[in-house]
Amino acid sequence: MEKIKMTTPLVEMDGDEMTRILWGMIKDKLILPFVELKTEYYDLGLLHRNKTKDQVTVDAANATRKYGVAVKCATITPNKERMEEYPQLTEMWRSPNGTIRSILDGTVFRTPICIDAIKPVVRNWKKPITIARHAYGDVYKSVDFVTTRPGTCIMTFTSDDGAEEKSVIVQKVDGPAVWQGAHNRDSSIRSFARSCFQYAIDTRQDLWFSTKDTIAKIYDGEFKRIFEEEYGDFRAQFEKLGLTYFYTLIDDAVARVIRSEGGYIWACKNYDGDVMSDMVSTAFGSLAMMTSVLVSPDGAAEYEAAHGTVTRHYYRHLKGEKTSTNPMATIFAWSGALRRRGELDGLRDLSDFADKLEAACFDTLNAGIMTRDLVGLVEPEFRARAVDSGEFLDAAAGRLAAKLA
Repeated sequence: MEKIKMTTPLVEMDGDEMTRILWGMIKDKLILPFVELKTEYYDLGLLHRNKTKDQVTVDAANATRKYGVAVKCATITPNKERMEEYPQLTEMWRSPNGTIRSILDGTVFRTPICIDAIKPVVRNWKKPITIARHAYGDVYKSVDFVTTRPGTCIMTFTSDDGAEEKSVIVQKVDGPAVWQGAHNRDSSIRSFARSCFQYAIDTRQDLWFSTKDTIAKIYDGEFKRIFEEEYGDFRAQFEKLGLTYFYTLIDDAVARVIRSEGGYIWACKNYDGDVMSDMVSTAFGSLAMMTSVLVSPDGAAEYEAAHGTVTRHYYRHLKGEKTSTNPMATIFAWSGALRRRGELDGLRDLSDFADKLEAACFDTLNAGIMTRDLVGLVEPEFRARAVDSGEFLDAAAGRLAAKLA
């Protein structure tokens, strides 16, 4: 068959460890045989980030702004243990995801991949729940320190022109204490709000938003106020489509989520979104079955898997062992990026290919061919067998070829 052609490249960000191995396998088995793939390639593997002093991450983010669509492999964010594992590292480099989010000023939307054979732990959940995570500020850009003596901590703001100065006593203590200062920007909160409203319209889903403004009256109150202001620009579209937006406290939102059937977007501040996305993915089945897309206010989108680099499987792979690593979220990162590229460029064949790629994966899972992490989660009435990653990809590739024939 003739390969599907692309007109505009998408940005390809390679990664680390087992997901890097899967990345190549997915391209070789599921994409390159069917698509004349055009990408602008960036190696975000840890050692290459170190070699470029992390400039490659900045370049990849700027390329995403230029081309509008990117697909990213999972990457290592080094900690103390990783510095010992990779002694050639010159610095404990920041999270590539954090850098990309900051440059794109984006919001992360994470949605579980659901199949009939695996029912959510919360039995009344019938539709996916998408977590929209604000990807800037709060504890992730906070500063902190420890003190050992009695004293008073004062937080002060001074404007660059000297016209505004504010101070507030954080706390007076009588002994050792730990302190933390967090911030956010109105412009980033507005981008977060607008991305959420637009994504809700694009996906035809209700939007929930939650903070704790009864406690953080000023800080969280600003989030609530800005969301209400921005909703004014989207209210008519929401009403036309029969969509609902509402705000509630984070603890009430958790109770509502547990009692719901799903099928909506739950917008959360940075830390809340980090935690709740893992909760939702686990309750639906597995973090390996969760998609993640970073959407900027101007519509640029970067697709990736929600999970990490699967270190344990990588070291087994290096020993020559076959691993049963779940490739679903990484496959769906590719399908999401290809579909978006097709939509932007008016390439129906490319968007249709993405749909058929996902359908081939679902058909493979529904036939009971799964990686080991999923077999133990299937309902008793379903029959499933565990296969290694290569076998799963081969089975999916055969079904994809049949759909495209």
